Amino acid sequence: MSLKKAGLIIFIVLLIDQVSKIYIKTHFELGDEYKVLDWFRILFVENEGMAWGTKIPGQYGKLALTLFRLVAIFGIGYWLVDSVKKNGSRILITSISLIFAGAFGNIIDSVFYGITFNESYNKVATFLPEAGGYGTLFHGKVVDMLYFPLYEGYLPEWIPFWGGKFFTFFEPVFNIADSSISIGVVLLLLFNKRAFPKEEKE
Repeated sequence: MSLKKAGLIIFIVLLIDQVSKIYIKTHFELGDEYKVLDWFRILFVENEGMAWGTKIPGQYGKLALTLFRLVAIFGIGYWLVDSVKKNGSRILITSISLIFAGAFGNIIDSVFYGITFNESYNKVATFLPEAGGYGTLFHGKVVDMLYFPLYEGYLPEWIPFWGGKFFTFFEPVFNIADSSISIGVVLLLLFNKRAFPKEEKE
């Protein structure tokens, strides 16, 4: 698989990811929800930290996370180019491309959204506001909007610890970039032997 085709995958994922995020940011207030189906909703939230909303404490926590993401994207990019040069399998290059695109998509939010948008609290954000953005370079928040509450309800009383409590499955809110990373990782796990074929000994 050529680097050109890998680049096309990355471009398509980035385009869909950024268009969806910019649309949500400029049409939804933070916390707004649109019900597509009972088990699929568009819910606008912003993630200030790592996966599952985890934050690095301290004044420079967000900056450290963004810089780590930048270092990681260079590593993934090198892995991609090296795999193409070594004629890696199609499944390997496709997976790396998806992981790279997803990581890069969230990096764009972290690096630039703080200076290109104002806050979304109780209002719809403006792109490139005259008064400036809600943060500084490298301190942007990642926009999430895909929400799949496959089950919502109170658990039976007989279940230990959680019985009688309201429970939601699947609760995380994510975006296209997150999906791209997850798909890339799952492909590597499911097709591990095809992605990393062993050379036959003579």
